[in-house]
Amino acid sequence: MTEAPVPILMYHSVATAPNEATRALSVAPEAFAEQMALIGDLGLTPVSTADLAGGWRSGGPLPDRPVLITFDDGYEGVHRHALPVLAKHGFASTLFVSTGWIRGAYDTGGGLDAMLDWDQVRELADAGCEIGGHSHTHPQLDQLADDRLREELVRCREIVTEQLGTDPASFAYPYGYSSRRVRQAVRDAGYAQALAVENGLARRRQGPYALHRVTVRRSTDATEFAQLLEGRAIARNFARDRALTKGYAVLRRARQVRRKAIRSRV
Repeated sequence: MTEAPVPILMYHSVATAPNEATRALSVAPEAFAEQMALIGDLGLTPVSTADLAGGWRSGGPLPDRPVLITFDDGYEGVHRHALPVLAKHGFASTLFVSTGWIRGAYDTGGGLDAMLDWDQVRELADAGCEIGGHSHTHPQLDQLADDRLREELVRCREIVTEQLGTDPASFAYPYGYSSRRVRQAVRDAGYAQALAVENGLARRRQGPYALHRVTVRRSTDATEFAQLLEGRAIARNFARDRALTKGYAVLRRARQVRRKAIRSRV
């Protein structure tokens, strides 16, 4: 069983010409292909989120050097550009879908760029990509009241199950935001594991509902990508992100306290 820290790569859009809303967190198709080739050259083995968490939970076997390739939201380029590259290498991956952003019967119109439709999601699943939940409308879950929080989690799970015929086992928090209450709600909704962001390597001791990921963005060059895979210089590369995250956390906690105080007076 692998006890060493594991890099979980967080991708969003893979696109040649992303719009302004997704550009910073997008990756060019050529860069994505080079990154996947590097994973193979370095001898890492991609596994699904369910396989990593299951192996850590049960003590079952895992590859010597696992890595996770994950995609958030459900952008069309994951099917157009990423799937052929993943298939070429035989790499496992996980796609976390915001069900209200996927084109089709449940589309709420909130998608930030060209989104997948359910036929494409099924093709990804048939090709070996694990499909996980990412809420229904992509809100900041830690800011929601209990009823709305449960609705976001359960609705997402129900739609994925209806469309694919299998229950999603894994979840990723929109924006990476969670709390003890949110993590318990994710567990109660039936998800077996969940991914945060934190921009650090995943470790077994983080527990199955708070596994860390590292962000791959358009500005990630080959040197930085190799460092992510090898667990080097991560604190330096993401120093600004971590500072911003701490500031946002203070603001969110203040909002939660204010909302609780208002509800208690009603």
